[in-house]
Amino acid sequence: MATFLYKLGRLAFRRRHFVALIWVALLTLAGVGAAQAPPAGNGSFSIPGTEAQRAFDLLEQRFPGQSADGATARVVFKAPADQKMTDPANKSVVDKAVGELADGSEVVAVADPYQSQAVSQDGTIAYASVRYDAPGMELDDSSKDALQEAAQNARSAGLTVEIGGDALHAVPETGATEVIGIGVAAVVLVVTFGSLVAAGLPLITALIGVGIGVSTITALAGVLELGSTTSILAMMIGLAVGIDYALFIVSRYRTELAEGRDREDAAGRATGTAGSAVVFAGLTVVIALVGLAVVNIPLLTKMGVAAAGTVAIAVLIALTLIPALLGYAGAKVRPAGAKSRLTGRRGARAPEDGTGADAGPARANLGTRWARFVIRRPVVVLLVGVIGLGAAAIPASSLALGLPDDGAQPTSTTQRRAYDLLSEGFGPGFNGPLMVVVDAKDSTSPQDAFARVGDEIQGLDDVMAVTPAQPNKAGDTAMITVIPDSKPSSTETEDLVHAIRDAGASLQADSGAEVLVTGSTAMNIDVSEKLNDALLPYLVLVVGLAFLLLIVVFRSILVPLKAALGFLLSVLAALGAVVAVFQWGWLSTVMGVEETGPVMSMMPIFMVGVVFGLAMDYEVFLVTRMREAHVHGESPGQAVVTGFRHGARVVTAAAVIMIAVFAGFIGSSESMVKMIGFGLAVAVLFDAFIVRMAIVPAVLALLGKRAWWLPKWLDRALPNVDVEGEALRTAETGPADPDGDRELARA
Repeated sequence: MATFLYKLGRLAFRRRHFVALIWVALLTLAGVGAAQAPPAGNGSFSIPGTEAQRAFDLLEQRFPGQSADGATARVVFKAPADQKMTDPANKSVVDKAVGELADGSEVVAVADPYQSQAVSQDGTIAYASVRYDAPGMELDDSSKDALQEAAQNARSAGLTVEIGGDALHAVPETGATEVIGIGVAAVVLVVTFGSLVAAGLPLITALIGVGIGVSTITALAGVLELGSTTSILAMMIGLAVGIDYALFIVSRYRTELAEGRDREDAAGRATGTAGSAVVFAGLTVVIALVGLAVVNIPLLTKMGVAAAGTVAIAVLIALTLIPALLGYAGAKVRPAGAKSRLTGRRGARAPEDGTGADAGPARANLGTRWARFVIRRPVVVLLVGVIGLGAAAIPASSLALGLPDDGAQPTSTTQRRAYDLLSEGFGPGFNGPLMVVVDAKDSTSPQDAFARVGDEIQGLDDVMAVTPAQPNKAGDTAMITVIPDSKPSSTETEDLVHAIRDAGASLQADSGAEVLVTGSTAMNIDVSEKLNDALLPYLVLVVGLAFLLLIVVFRSILVPLKAALGFLLSVLAALGAVVAVFQWGWLSTVMGVEETGPVMSMMPIFMVGVVFGLAMDYEVFLVTRMREAHVHGESPGQAVVTGFRHGARVVTAAAVIMIAVFAGFIGSSESMVKMIGFGLAVAVLFDAFIVRMAIVPAVLALLGKRAWWLPKWLDRALPNVDVEGEALRTAETGPADPDGDRELARA
C-alpha cells in the first residue's frame, strides 16, 4: 500500500492543476445540487419490528384519509390575570383564531377548544388542535405563516398564545461556537507548524471535504428522507477528521524535508507512510459508522452512512489534494525544525539518519521527556489513568435513556412555552398522550372489546384520563387516547406503557382483540429498548472487525487488544460525563442545558461508533511510528520514545483540534446535537490524553517485546500492507525519474 500511495502522492504533486480542478469541480457540482434542493426536515422516523410501529401502520391501513403522519399543532391560549378563557371577550378571540386556522389549504381539521372540552379546570388555559395533511417537514411556508399569524392576532387581543407540535419545525442552529471551534483549530495549526501556509492547508482541505459532503447530503435529503441533523453531524465529524488527516500528512511531509528529500519525493513519502495510516484510520471510522445499520433504525443508519461518506471524502482529499497543494505551496512549507518566521523559534527536528536514535538532551522535546517518564514509572501511570477514567465512568451506572420532546427545547422557543402551559393547565402527562389501538377484527363483539379495554386501562396506575373509543367506519378497529399522570420522559410513563401492553395480552386471549400502544411517547420507549438490545451486538461487530484490521496493521495480537480495551475505558468515562451534565445537571448552566432528563437514546450507541473510530485514529498514528522504529531495530522501550518524539506533538495538536471542533457544536439549538458535541469532545479528551498518551505507552513498556508478538502461522497468512513504508526504505535511492516509477521498480 505504501508504494501505491507513494506513487499517488507524487502524481498529485506533479499534476496539481488537474487534481485541484477535479476537487473544485466536485465542490461546485455538489453546491449547485444543494442550492436547488428543498430544505431538509426531520426525516422519516420509523422503528421496524416494534409494537409502536405496527400500531402506526395499522392506523394508516384502518383509518384511511386521517393523515396519521401529518403535522400537528397545538395552539395554546392563556387568559390574562384574573380572567378566564370562558369569558365572552376571550372566547370571541379564540373563536376568531379557530376560524383563521381552519382556512388553511393543508388543514384537515381544527378542534374548537370549547367543543372538545380543551379548557383547563381552572379556566385559565385552553388549546386548539390543528391537523394537517402533510408532514411537518413538507408543510408549505404559507401554512406556517398562517399558523403564526393567527397566534399573533390573538396575542394582539391580549391573550398569551404559544404553538406546540411539529408544524413549526425549524432547522437546528449551531450558533457562533462552531466558528470559535474552527478558530481554535486554526490557532493550534499555526502554533504547531509555525507557518500560516502550512496551517492553512488542513483547514482548506477539511472545509472543501465538508463542503462536498454536506452539500451532497443536502442535495439528496429529499430523495433519501435525511433529517436536518444528518448534515450537522456529518459536518461535525468531517471537519474533525478532515483537519486531523491533513495535519498528519503535512507534518510527515515536513519531517521528510528535514531529512533532505526533494519536495516531490517528500510529498510522495508522506503520502505513502502517513497516508497509509490515514487510510486505515479512516477505515475504522467508516466501519464504526456504517455498522450503525445493525440497529435497524433507518434514521440512525442514514446518519451513519452519511457521516461515513464525509469521512471517506476526507481520506481521499488527504491523499490527493494535500500533495497537490503542497506543490503549490513550494518553499512556503518549511522543513521540520526550520526557524519559524512567525515565532522566530525552531521546532523539533527529526534525526537526519531517519532511525529515530536519540541525539541527546538538546533534542529531547516534551513528547520524548514524557515517554521516558512513563517508561520509568509504567505501573504508577497505568494505575492513575485507569482509576481516573473509572471514577469518571461512575455516573454512567445511573444512565437513563429517552428521546427529547418539546420539554427539552430552550425556554426561548414557542414550542417549549406551549409545553409548559399545557403542563400547567392539564398536567405533565398531557404532553405525551398514549394512543392505544384496539384491533378487534377477529373479535366476536368488537364494541364489547373496545369498552373492556378502556375500563381495564382506567384501572391502571398513573392514568389521569382515558377517552372513549373512536372506532373506524368498518367498526373493527378503535383508537383510545390515554393521558398519563406523569411527564412523557418519566419512568412512571414507561411503566404505564408496559402495563397497558401486559393487560392487552390477557385481553387478547379472552376477547380475540389485539391491543397495541403507539404515539410519540411509546415510540421513544421502544427506540430506547431497541437501542439497548442492539448495543452489545454492535460492539461485537465493530470492535471485532476493527480488531482484525488492526492486527493486519500492527502485526500484533496484544496491541489491538490493548487499543480496544482502552477505547472501552474512554467511552464509559465520556458517558459518565454526559450523565453528570445532561441527566444530573452538573455544569448545566455553563453548557446551556436548560432542562435535565434522560440521555438521548441514540447517544450511547452513536458515541460508541464515532469514538471508536476516532480513538483508533490516534492509535494508528502514534503506534505505527513505534512499530516503524521497532521494525528497524530499536528496543521496545526506545521505540516508544521514538514514537512519542515524532508523534506526540502532532497527535496532541490533532486532539485539541478535534475537541475544539466538537465543542463548537455545544452551542446548537438542537439538544441531540448539543449532547453529541459535548460527549464526543469529552471522549476525545479522555482517549487522546489519558488512554493514548498515558495508558498506551505504560502498557507497551510493561509488555516489552511481547507487545509485538504474532504467531508465525498468522504472520504468514496476513497480507503485508506495509503501513510503515518499508518498501520505500528498501527502494533504490537517488534522484527520481520524471515518472516517479523507476526508483520503485524493485520495491
